[in-house]
Amino acid sequence: MKRINKRKALTLLSIGMFTIATSQVFSYYFELPDLAKGSFVGIGIGLLLTSLIFGSFKTARN
Repeated sequence: MKRINKRKALTLLSIGMFTIATSQVFSYYFELPDLAKGSFVGIGIGLLLTSLIFGSFKTARN
């Protein structure tokens, strides 16, 4: 898969964090089934990992 630029990677990272946080808030106020909770958390983790693996972040070298 191709590398994605830094802006798209940061967008995916923020959407992933927002998805996980939203699922936590909804599960606090509403009774969600386990499938819904797991799906939201899984999608959020998938977005986080995709942005970290395929994002073009430059590392600091000495």
